Amino acid sequence: MNEFKINISDEILDDLKYRLERVRWPDEIPGSGWMHGTNLEYLKELVEYWKNDFDWKKHEKSLNEFNHYTSNIEDFNIHYIHEKSPNKNAIPIVITHGWPSTFYEMHKIIPLLSNPEINGGDPADSFDVVAPSLPGYGFSSRPTKPGLNVRETAKLWNSLMTNTLGYTKYAAHGGDIGAGVTTQLGYLYSSSDNIIGLHFTALNRPGAYLGEGSKELTEAEIAHIKQQDKWNHEEAAYNRMHSTRPQTLAYGLTDSPIGLAGWIVEKYRAWSDCGGDIESRFTKDDLLINLTIYWATETINSSTRMYFENYPITGGSFGKSDKITIPTAGAIFPHDIATPPREWAERSYNIVRWTEMPRGGHFAAMEEPEMLVNDIRDFFREFRN
Repeated sequence: MNEFKINISDEILDDLKYRLERVRWPDEIPGSGWMHGTNLEYLKELVEYWKNDFDWKKHEKSLNEFNHYTSNIEDFNIHYIHEKSPNKNAIPIVITHGWPSTFYEMHKIIPLLSNPEINGGDPADSFDVVAPSLPGYGFSSRPTKPGLNVRETAKLWNSLMTNTLGYTKYAAHGGDIGAGVTTQLGYLYSSSDNIIGLHFTALNRPGAYLGEGSKELTEAEIAHIKQQDKWNHEEAAYNRMHSTRPQTLAYGLTDSPIGLAGWIVEKYRAWSDCGGDIESRFTKDDLLINLTIYWATETINSSTRMYFENYPITGGSFGKSDKITIPTAGAIFPHDIATPPREWAERSYNIVRWTEMPRGGHFAAMEEPEMLVNDIRDFFREFRN
């Protein structure tokens, strides 16, 4: 366990600016907006700000106010924030981001969880917060051999929480790929006493078992399946690319910050509760902090490759007897990419709490941090001594 400080070199930042100043822009059909993907006018505006006004070093200083560490676990050097609560009886919790995010997605909820008093909360609801960077994301090392998927990541997280940090029991929260890791923690360690409970903002694959002996689908479940089929047709091209040919994609995104921005920014607009106005939910600085982390660490390839590695696990369904028995809560935000009904989740998880939120989208920790934190606090309150 080593202390860590973010320190992106001037050489990397100067090279980034050099590339931003030498752009060959594509054409766009006039008036098409975001119909075909990232809007040209908006991306030009964002890049101009990135080039001339964005101050990475200011944000780097702010990010370094968190307690950062790295630890060697198995074949990886894992980066994580570890914010211990000043309050007694804090529950350890590992919170896992997804794609196209980094650990930065969690920056608003970390202090709310570790120190509830800062927004009028009860100190008795405190958590010791561990917010890792997924392997191959941000400041965690990149895989050097095949096989790194959400299940293997769950094993790393359990080792981090128990062996490295010494916690005997802990909670877990995640969304997107982070929900996949959290699911696998439940799958792998249901029979152990390590994990207190699971909290999701998304029900990551594998899907529910629908084979012989399963309950008949409800109308809400049928509607959910149809909604997912529609989403897969209209929105999931990125997923198929990541899952089949990530290396082909990587050449353009690793060499061009414009390509990287175009690939990622559109998801923040499409998957959030922004009503089409991306900056109603995320500032330019929010978007560019995330993009600069991807750019500086050269992790877009390793991050998208995780989809390829995940597919053998997430491409199918749970088995008939694979239900996760650890107490589980779902916080479902209405503009997320999937909004399953409770009965769908109950096919695979031991659901003891289910909250349908009034607003918010895929990036709940950034869009509605207090709403998300309150749900986490409420769920885990009953597990406190």
